[in-house]
Amino acid sequence: MRTKADPDAFETFYKDVRGRLLLQTWALTGDLPAAQKAVRDALVIAWHHWRKVVRLDDPESFVRPQAWTHALRRHTARPFHREKGVDGQIRATLAALGKLHLTERKVLLLAHLTTLPLDQIARETGLTQPQAERELQAATAAFALQRGVPTTSIRTVFEPMAAVVDDARWPRPTILIRAGAARRRTHTFLGAVTAVAALGGGGWAVTDGAGVRPTLDGLSLTAPARPADSTPSPGRYPLSADTLLTDAQVRAALPGRWTTDLTSDSPRDALMLPCPQARPTDGKSRGALLRTFTGNQPGVTAGHATEASADVAGAQQVYAAATRWYDACTGTRLQLLSTQTVTGIGDEASVVELRDWTAPVRSVVVGVARTGVLTTTVVTTTTPARTDAVTASTQLLAQAVQQACGLPEAGSCTTTPAATEAPPMPIGDHPALISEIDLPPVKTVDQPWVGTAPAPADVNPAATRCDNATFQGNGIKGDLTRSFVIPTATLPTEFGLTETVGLFARPKAAQAFVEQIRARLAECEETLLGSTVTQTETSSAPDRDVTIWRVEVEVSEQRTVVYQMAILRNGAAVGQLGFVPAGQVTMEPGAFAALAHRAADRLVNLTG
Repeated sequence: MRTKADPDAFETFYKDVRGRLLLQTWALTGDLPAAQKAVRDALVIAWHHWRKVVRLDDPESFVRPQAWTHALRRHTARPFHREKGVDGQIRATLAALGKLHLTERKVLLLAHLTTLPLDQIARETGLTQPQAERELQAATAAFALQRGVPTTSIRTVFEPMAAVVDDARWPRPTILIRAGAARRRTHTFLGAVTAVAALGGGGWAVTDGAGVRPTLDGLSLTAPARPADSTPSPGRYPLSADTLLTDAQVRAALPGRWTTDLTSDSPRDALMLPCPQARPTDGKSRGALLRTFTGNQPGVTAGHATEASADVAGAQQVYAAATRWYDACTGTRLQLLSTQTVTGIGDEASVVELRDWTAPVRSVVVGVARTGVLTTTVVTTTTPARTDAVTASTQLLAQAVQQACGLPEAGSCTTTPAATEAPPMPIGDHPALISEIDLPPVKTVDQPWVGTAPAPADVNPAATRCDNATFQGNGIKGDLTRSFVIPTATLPTEFGLTETVGLFARPKAAQAFVEQIRARLAECEETLLGSTVTQTETSSAPDRDVTIWRVEVEVSEQRTVVYQMAILRNGAAVGQLGFVPAGQVTMEPGAFAALAHRAADRLVNLTG
């Protein structure tokens, strides 16, 4: 038997939290009227679900995300708003907040305007705890600098805003209770309408005059807007929120509890990715829509964004940029696992799978598709890492394109998606070299790899004492070398990874160089006493060679140095990869071999 909701308990809760929530929501958006309406709407929703909410350890943490989502939706028609009629101190605070990214702003406000511990702040913002800590440090430093106050005085700058909030007028609790009850009845009715629409092919949505969900301001039934048949005039593109994925669709692809976190058309908002990236654009965007979802575990998120470019060429630029968003992900523990080209979804589509090795380990899958002038991006992050993450994200990308392909100037829809492995996208200024994004983790170390700046290969640090390979002379051009270390970890000086590459005049000359290295390794145990050489993999083809060895060299009676070394060829380009572990600080079995093949893939980008 269901228990009856207690209005007295709700009234106490309402009076206790409304001021705090209004201050936090106003600070988030800079829009006081939108914030107050959003807090009222969120408290209506709280009464709607009061039987469940009142049993939560922290009911306020249920209401706050609702208020923030509603406020962000209400104020997205204009940039971060500076309230008129408030004093200069408040305007300065709002201006400083407006210079932060949305995630930074959320973390900062939760840290300074609530009593939540860091783990709950991370959970509420959909971040891992280390990510939340990094975002908080960055946000605190940036806000203090913009506001001109010490980091220890941030809380005090909100006191003038709190004084304004104290004077806010609020409706009686009974008004919210009646609105919540009406909302519950409306949702029951809407379920019936949706069922009828599914049978009859029509569709209705409960909205207010602005097209948002039920609020205290009244309810109405309106038919959802449909795309115009004619080509839109230059300017704002008629994107519709109806074309965005829903939490039900995310749940069908990735089972679990998913809720919609934010729906926005603000250029400030961006999909949650493991490293900050600006939203790709061709500079002539005619509009964009974004929706994010939160799962029932920390760090489990999803997002869907669609952008309308000025023309197909502009959309192609956006698509190309979105497929390599991870280009600047240095200083992270993010690893690119695979890249796939997908046919049957729009005009062009690709899916990249990454692994975020920061605990808890997560699968990160980014799918990008273009149909005509529209570019759609779907991002999912799941923990623990899922073997079906790519399949699920591809399914969501296909649904997203199918829902958008009926819009003006769209191209192909979704047919039967088929994915094939593809080389990794060229990234960085030296795309022939591996990058931090390619590197696997090493055991017992939870810090990121850091690469040195590429330099001419006057010396080849990737060579072993067995081969002494040099990338000088013999008509070699474009020679480069680069090393990778983990500078924040205490490790022996010999630990590290090095790659050296060079371009020969002809593929046959490159092949002869590879054969020479193989011959030297085969003779090493005889020519270099105290050495043990084990060839662990070799493959040869007309255009590609990969050979991998494990080399042990006794440098004294008490000490032996272990190398993992690979020689690679892709056409006329040759690379050498060397890794020196430090005891137990080594790669997982098979990881170095996978890295060698990735390095061979990237060699195709080497030019003289």
